Amino acid sequence: KMAQVTRRALKLIRPQAPTKEPGFRSTEAMASVVNQVEARTSTAAEEAAAEEAAAVAAGEPRASGEGSPNERRERKEALEGDGQQKASIATGDGQQQKPAELAKPPARKPRIDAVDGCRFALVFPIVIAHFARFGTKNPMLLKLLTQENVLVGGFFVISGYVSGYTATKLGERAAEEKKLAKPELFFWQRVMAYYPLHFLVSTIFAPMFIWVERMYSTPWSTTAFRAFLNYTLLQAWFPKEAEIWNQPTWFLSALTFSNLTMPTMVLPRVASLSKQGLRKLFFGLSAVSLLQKVSYSETSRFHSRAVLAQPMYPLLWNLTRFHPFWALMEMTMGIAAARDIMLDTAEDKAMVHTNPLLWFAAAYASLALRLTRFDFNDAIVRGVLFVPLWTKFLTSIHRDALVERPKAITRFFGSQLMTWLGALAFPLFILHGPIGQMFYKKVIAKKLWGKAMPRSFFPVYLLICLLGSHIVNEGFVKSKRVAAFSGRLAIALAARTDGMLHDDES
Repeated sequence: KMAQVTRRALKLIRPQAPTKEPGFRSTEAMASVVNQVEARTSTAAEEAAAEEAAAVAAGEPRASGEGSPNERRERKEALEGDGQQKASIATGDGQQQKPAELAKPPARKPRIDAVDGCRFALVFPIVIAHFARFGTKNPMLLKLLTQENVLVGGFFVISGYVSGYTATKLGERAAEEKKLAKPELFFWQRVMAYYPLHFLVSTIFAPMFIWVERMYSTPWSTTAFRAFLNYTLLQAWFPKEAEIWNQPTWFLSALTFSNLTMPTMVLPRVASLSKQGLRKLFFGLSAVSLLQKVSYSETSRFHSRAVLAQPMYPLLWNLTRFHPFWALMEMTMGIAAARDIMLDTAEDKAMVHTNPLLWFAAAYASLALRLTRFDFNDAIVRGVLFVPLWTKFLTSIHRDALVERPKAITRFFGSQLMTWLGALAFPLFILHGPIGQMFYKKVIAKKLWGKAMPRSFFPVYLLICLLGSHIVNEGFVKSKRVAAFSGRLAIALAARTDGMLHDDES
C-alpha cells in the first residue's frame, strides 16, 4: 500500500515540460499534494508498527520471501525519502536542481542471514540440557550436555547484537532517531514481539501448572502470586520464584527489563562511542560481570558440582544466573560488539580476518572443560570463556558475511535450512518446557501415561518439540492477524505510558 501511494504521488509531482495545462508552478502547490499523500499514509504507518511488533527476540531479523518487518519498514522509508527528494528538486516552472545539490543517502544495512542460524545453535543444546537426564545415564555425557546456564549467556549477547545493529546507524556514531523517537513505543514493540506466544502457552498449560501445585499442597495465595509473576514477566527478580511454571521463560523476564533500558539509557549512549570507547566498554562490562561470578564462586565453589546435585547456596546461585541486571550487561556487550563492526573503516574491511569457524569451535570447546580437572562452574565458564568467544564468533561471521566469498561456516549458518531452524528457535524455547513436563515430570506423566517416558523416547520428545515449534511458528508467530493485534496493542500501551521513558518538556 505504501509503495502504491508513493508511486501515485510521484506521478503527480514529477517535473514536466511547460504545456497549456496548469502544472506545479509553485512550491506551495507541491506541498499541498505531499500533505495529501502523508494524510493517506497514516494508516500504513500504523500497519508498519504492527509488523515491527511481530518480529521475534527483540527486533531480530527473520527469514522470509518478503524480508523481515524491519526490512519492509526500511524499504517504505526509502520510498518516502525518494518521493520527498523528487518533490524537493522541482522548483519554479519545473526546473531541476543539479545532482550534486542532492543530499547523500544514508548507508543501507545489509541483511546478515547467518545470525538466524546461530540462534538454533544455542537453543537446541539448551532444550537437550533441560531433560538430558531422561535421555542417558552416561555421567560423562550428562556433565557435557547439562550446561544450559553457560549457553544462555550467548542468547543475551545475540539479542543485544541484533538490537544494536537494527537501532543504530551504519558508519556513524549515532542511533536511528526515527526508531528511538518514541521510546515507549520502541519498548512495547519489543515486548509484543514475544509476549503473545508467552501468554498463549502460559494460558494453555495453566491448568497443568496449577494442578501440579495442588498436588504438592501449594497454598492458593502462592499459586496466585506465581501466576501474577508469570504473566507480568517479573519472575527473574525473585530468586525463589524464578523457575515457576514454564521454567525457561525467566529469560523473557530478564530480557524485558533490558529492553526497558534500551531506547533512552543504552542504545543512544553506546552508539555515540568510538571504536576504542566500545572496546573499553566491552572490557569493563566483562570485568564487572566476572567479578560477580567470582564472588558467587568464592562463597560456594569454583568447580562444578556433581550432575543433578543441588547447589550449595541455591538462592545465591539463582541471583547469579537469573538476575536481570547481569542479563542487561551481557546484552550491552552484544550492542558494543555490533557497533564495533558497524564503524569499520575501509582499512578494517580490507584486513584479513580470522575464520569464524575457529571462534565457534573455541566457544563450544570451552564446554568440554567439564570433562577435565579444570571443571569450573557454569558461572566462571560463561563469564571468562563462552560469552567473550561467542561474541568474537558473532563479529567474525558478521564481517565474513560482507565479503564476496564468505567462508563455509558463514554460508552454512546463512543457508535456507539454518535460517528455517533459526526461525524455530523462539517457539522451541517456549514450548519445550511444558512438553517435557508432560512426558517426564513424574506427577504429570504418571497421570497421563502411567509413568515417565523411557530413555528410548527422548529422540521422539525432541522431534515433537521441533514439530510443535514449526506449527506454532507458521500458525501463530507469522500470523498477520497476531502481528496486527500486537502492533495495535503496542501503540495503545505506548500511548498509556507516554512519558515513562522520556520527558518532552525542555
